[in-house]
Amino acid sequence: MKNILFFITFFFAICTFSQTTNKSVSVNFIENPIILDAELSEDEWKNTEGASGFWQYFPLDSVQGKQQASIKFLFDDDNLYVGIKVNALANDFIIPSLRRDFRAGGSDNITLLFDTFNDGTNAFIFGTNPYGVKREMLLSGGGSEIRGFTMAWDTKWQCKTAIKEDHYIVEMIIPLSAFKYREGETRWRFNSYHFDTQDNERNTWVNIPQNQFIFNLAYMGEMIFEKPLGKSKSPISIIPYVNAITAKDFKNNTAKTDLKFGGDAKFTVGNSMNLDLTLNPDFSQVEVDQQVTNLTRFEISLPERRQFFIENSDLFADFGNSRDSNPFFSRRIGIAKDANNNIIENDIIAGVRLSGKVNNNLRVGLLTMQTAEDIKNEIPTVNNTVITLQQKLFSRSNISVMFINKQATKEYDFLTDEDKYNRIIGIDYRLASEDNSWVGKYFFHKSFSPGIKDKDYSAGFSTQYINRDFSLRLSGVYVGDNYESDLGFLRRTDIFKMTPNVTRTFWPKDSRVQKHSFSVTPIFIWKPDLNFKNSDYAVISRWKANFMNTGELTVEMNNRFTYLFGDFDPTGTEGAIALPGDNGYKYTNFNVSYQSDQRKTFSYRIQPSAGTFFNGKKYSIASNLAWRIQPNFSGSIQINYDKINLPDLFPDASILLIGPKIDLTFNKSLFWSTFIQYSSQQENFGVNTRLQWRFAPLSDLFIVYNDNYYSNNFAPRFRSLNLKLTYWLNI
Repeated sequence: MKNILFFITFFFAICTFSQTTNKSVSVNFIENPIILDAELSEDEWKNTEGASGFWQYFPLDSVQGKQQASIKFLFDDDNLYVGIKVNALANDFIIPSLRRDFRAGGSDNITLLFDTFNDGTNAFIFGTNPYGVKREMLLSGGGSEIRGFTMAWDTKWQCKTAIKEDHYIVEMIIPLSAFKYREGETRWRFNSYHFDTQDNERNTWVNIPQNQFIFNLAYMGEMIFEKPLGKSKSPISIIPYVNAITAKDFKNNTAKTDLKFGGDAKFTVGNSMNLDLTLNPDFSQVEVDQQVTNLTRFEISLPERRQFFIENSDLFADFGNSRDSNPFFSRRIGIAKDANNNIIENDIIAGVRLSGKVNNNLRVGLLTMQTAEDIKNEIPTVNNTVITLQQKLFSRSNISVMFINKQATKEYDFLTDEDKYNRIIGIDYRLASEDNSWVGKYFFHKSFSPGIKDKDYSAGFSTQYINRDFSLRLSGVYVGDNYESDLGFLRRTDIFKMTPNVTRTFWPKDSRVQKHSFSVTPIFIWKPDLNFKNSDYAVISRWKANFMNTGELTVEMNNRFTYLFGDFDPTGTEGAIALPGDNGYKYTNFNVSYQSDQRKTFSYRIQPSAGTFFNGKKYSIASNLAWRIQPNFSGSIQINYDKINLPDLFPDASILLIGPKIDLTFNKSLFWSTFIQYSSQQENFGVNTRLQWRFAPLSDLFIVYNDNYYSNNFAPRFRSLNLKLTYWLNI
């Protein structure tokens, strides 16, 4: 702990110099609204200078972009108006789909990032492509990690485009109420990037070095408003829903028909706080989670997609270590364990969520939800509460504190003392220097549960230095044997884990390879309660090449050691002899991965691997094949195959996962997708087909049919038909 406190103290004092930019663009005030026609013919547009002079980010980061964009801004009391011209070699654009919230890679598009609180930590993002397909998202963590994107966020705004011979025009009207900002503000930090598939370049308004992500918030210019922004006239949003479902469980011979009503309400408190209310919420996910093959001993963390938890989600979810010690994992709310320790759904009665900025430096978050009792399954009614505060420090760093409480609110005969409550308090410090060359995370959390008085804390640190040629990281985490987090995600307790990394990057000239790198990542895990016995280690040696055509090749060697404290069958074969515990196993495997050029009509990723596995051998191949007929059809198929050969007495296994997917986008409002999955490990064959009609802004009708069969005899397992109607009404 002394070492951890030293790291925290040391990096609190870090002060680094950064690349500075004086790039700015004026935002003129107008009296009359702009007509949305993608013509930019009004005098207001003609009399406004735009943000121009885009730099290449890919394939080089030291020259101006060949195909430039110009972005102009206007505003009135209600809206921000954006007029964009994006130059191109010709109008042969790549538009894989008409579905909202598309991914930028492998297509033509332009994206705008708005840091409205000038903190270099959070941003609102709006983007579109030449066909006017919209995407919007939130970005947290300063743009240092891909997982900082929250693509499930939605808001109402307008966009229209026009394709010309050698460019396309974009016109946007974004209500100021879609943003959160301080009343009276005159400046926002801003940047933009656009992808051009014909000249194969990615450009940014403010020059960003390639050792940083293209969306990094350390590198931004400024929007300067002609007059201070007034108070945002945010509407009250009422979002009622109705969900009708009929389902049959063939295994237990039970049927269910249900009709649910409920809804959410969204309020803006001041200009910068969100108040979300929900009553009898429907947290069913109309698009089921994708199945995965799990050959490990631990639970897999799946992402949160439920709307209630989305906005400002980093305030609640970014504490601790996301892989080993995450104290709040929102997917825990709405599920519970029954008397037989099976995980089942648990109804949520209601919830309240307040989150956002108090001022430019302080963010707060409050979440409380009450789940229903289920006497039959011995599940109590429980209150789930999270309180967080985040204070900005220095240029882009912050310190956060949190309190988490899960507590039964009634007495029950079946409720044991140790299950009555679980609480956690903690403090986190996130380091981000001005130019993002130094990043880090340092935390200390303590849990409180009845009858537990020691070994009930978790702590961790991570420090990384990044420049153009080198990346160096030192990180570690400790999880005590009695540390409990009922609302969190913990793979295991009683561990001390170290994960250093060193990466050397090369930038060849006049080559098909844009860059390539060598990295070594040792991972060591000890058991403190067993005299720091080494339970696991892995040494991952990797060479990765990025090609000029956007393809990627990775070659990897993994040297591993696993000490089994108990018997374990890595094949998951029912009734088989498990590998004996109290034994250590050393094994090595080699992996190759190649991702082809995603701009092509047909693209693919293939990942073969081979090597030893515990006391046997394992051969695997994972692939994903994708094909499109733009912009209305895209299809893909995922194929994962694992062949495990263990010595005699122990089981062999051939594990197959196949997942074809068909996506039809008839227009920007009507979508039909079908996902078929076969998993030999789960002995399941499933079909999920979904029709979505966005009949009004942010208002949807879903019809979802889900059918599952036992794969060994094709007998029906579970079947459901779900109709869900959601309407977004602004008052």
